[in-house]
Amino acid sequence: MRRLTLSIGADQEGKTLQTLLRRELALSAAGVRRAKGLEDGILLDGQPAFTSAVARLGQTLTVAVGDPQGSPQIAPVPGPLDIRYEDEDLLVVNKAGGVPVHPSQGHHGDTLANFLMAHYARQGLVAAFHPVNRLDRGTSGLMAVAKHAYAHELLQGQLQKGELRRTYLAVCEGIPQPQQGTVDQPIGRLPGSVLQRQVSPDGAPARTHYAVLETGRGRSLVRLKLDTGRTHQIRVHMAFLGCPLAGDFLYGGELPELPQRFALHSASIRLYQPVTGNEIALASPLPETLAALLN
Repeated sequence: MRRLTLSIGADQEGKTLQTLLRRELALSAAGVRRAKGLEDGILLDGQPAFTSAVARLGQTLTVAVGDPQGSPQIAPVPGPLDIRYEDEDLLVVNKAGGVPVHPSQGHHGDTLANFLMAHYARQGLVAAFHPVNRLDRGTSGLMAVAKHAYAHELLQGQLQKGELRRTYLAVCEGIPQPQQGTVDQPIGRLPGSVLQRQVSPDGAPARTHYAVLETGRGRSLVRLKLDTGRTHQIRVHMAFLGCPLAGDFLYGGELPELPQRFALHSASIRLYQPVTGNEIALASPLPETLAALLN
């Protein structure tokens, strides 16, 4: 069980544990409730304590923030994992294109979630599945996954505030004009479809920055950065420009060269370790199967 520790100094002396948990350790109200429900969830100098207790100088407060159980609905199934970073609070995996993130109809044992549950089991770790930046099945590249709810809440906060930054690379059909710009168009659900989205005046705000890096075979390699994270945002915005992603069966056309995927890759990610605050920056090159579409 992951625990956080706070040594009570002069600035913390005289404050209740509730205040210290919320302000000093950044637990949410739900996180405090989770800790209170765990045996030895909140300890002051090694002894169980109520959140109403007042801390004294030199004492040590510890709180359990790990998951009390895993994700029992997700079977642990060994599978290929390309883990680019891992610590006790999170990992960043380089997901292969065509691999679903979550189990769903027809995909109960071949998903990233299944593979990670098996990875945790091998480590003897009890952890639920907490994806931070979700990728479509057809998208490859870097994806952050928290190992417990506390880390997930803090990383989601970074995502919402724009502190967790992602850069994507896409191979698009055609060449967008102008070759650099911003698509600022709201996105909503396509009427009659449970999956497909479209640019719609009644949709949620969505903004995508793009720049063409290279062209070839009537296609373009485009770098994309997002200010928002709407479902299918890149796919919808590039199709709106008349340049759908190569192989995108929903918004363009399938390609036999790209079975089970389309030409979108999460190429870089930058975030801050949720406990230490240290910057984590990683990059993943464009897969050869996508680069070959330009040559």
